[in-house]
Amino acid sequence: MDFFKTLPGHSHPALRLNAICPYFTMFPLKFPFNVLKSAIESDIILDPFCGRGTSNYAARLRGISSYGIDSNQVATAVAEAKFFKINPSLIVEKATQILSETNEFDIPEGEFWDLAYNKKTLNEICKFRTYFKSKRLSKEEKVLRAIILGILHGPILKTVKSYLSNQMPRTFATKPDYSVKYWKENKLFPKYVDTLQLIRKKATFVFNDNLPQSVDGKIINGDSRKLNFKDLDRTFNWVITSPPYYGMHTYEQDQWLRKWFLGGSFFVNYSSTNQITHISEDLFIKDLSYVWANTSQACKPKTKLIIRFGALPSKLERLPEEILKESINLADVGWKIVTLKKAGKPNEHKRQASQFKNKPGSYIEEFDLYAILRN
Repeated sequence: MDFFKTLPGHSHPALRLNAICPYFTMFPLKFPFNVLKSAIESDIILDPFCGRGTSNYAARLRGISSYGIDSNQVATAVAEAKFFKINPSLIVEKATQILSETNEFDIPEGEFWDLAYNKKTLNEICKFRTYFKSKRLSKEEKVLRAIILGILHGPILKTVKSYLSNQMPRTFATKPDYSVKYWKENKLFPKYVDTLQLIRKKATFVFNDNLPQSVDGKIINGDSRKLNFKDLDRTFNWVITSPPYYGMHTYEQDQWLRKWFLGGSFFVNYSSTNQITHISEDLFIKDLSYVWANTSQACKPKTKLIIRFGALPSKLERLPEEILKESINLADVGWKIVTLKKAGKPNEHKRQASQFKNKPGSYIEEFDLYAILRN
């Protein structure tokens, strides 16, 4: 089935799960789906920078197993949910249980929290946060967690409530001082949003009867530069990924509210120890080379490597394609570059929300690199 041949302006219901939670770097689903047209059922796909699991969901649409690795905890929490097919009533039942049974929970204090969420809504959010921190999650709970991550913050819509927060971008979390200033200047105060009602709405919309059958696979919260891929006990036929673009180094900070919900700090943490280095192009290239070397350990001969890559138009000394080619050559493990072709400029609406009147940053044209692992 071609899930993308639908009426103009409408998406096939099976694609809704891929959008369960917005993420700043939205790897377009159609790209890995089309790439995997020639894959067979016994193939296994690996994405060492899986983000919110788009390559993994494309593999599921093709009926193929996949693995994904990402150092961002928010990304892996969202990606995990894309392996499941579950009745929405079970998700709502679990949410109802958590809200009724969780009596002790931490509530953050301060001007940001007073203006970001209605007090009652914040209490409900904190009940879920405390519950998810306390135990190993079932598949219903993992799905519920991803749903709440997706509705945690976003714009105030005129007709229906779709997010739990005061006015905020849906894709990234603006910093507290800026948010407070914006809300005060625009006289925006948080109204109560019923979390259970919103969860029911989202669960019913996303987990519909059109979802594809579940496939085997796994999402790992880890660093692909250091991970020993042999420990996965799998051999891969495809590596499909999109590494962080050079100059984009605020993934952690832009997701700080969702990271808080997953048990993180009540404040923005500006450390980035688990991220690809952006200090210089040479160090960035070196870090990428570690990933290509590591992935090759778990790949069969003639494994296909497909990478979509680009960069911010900052102080680049090399073109993005030169940076990527150098990283593959530096890995020196047998990846042979076969094709390099332009993919066009990324859609700004898919990259950055503008509810706080920020203009999206411009991007250098993206390109796709195809390589194959020699015997």
